[in-house]
Amino acid sequence: MDVSRRLQELLDQRGWTMYKLAKEADLSWSTVRNIFKRNTDPTISTLEIMCNTLGISLSQFFDVDGQGGLTAEQRRMLDMWATLSERERAAVMEMIELLLAHK
Repeated sequence: MDVSRRLQELLDQRGWTMYKLAKEADLSWSTVRNIFKRNTDPTISTLEIMCNTLGISLSQFFDVDGQGGLTAEQRRMLDMWATLSERERAAVMEMIELLLAHK
């Protein structure tokens, strides 16, 4: 798998730049730039940070065909989740926890 190509697909889906990814992931610009411009593979820990920042898991990163055992509804939720800010994600999690507490 071409890691930089997959990362670029994910950035394009979100309308993000390499710089935004570096900033949001709290990674150095040179680290992110090298992955894309020099096609160097990131360490697993760096890739995991990038995936978390993009709102996906490592398994989802490598699940290119989207058949990772998720329903269409679950994939849609994850796609929407990936567009939220950390603050918005926290609010959604709080709302879900409240809904589950009142079952």
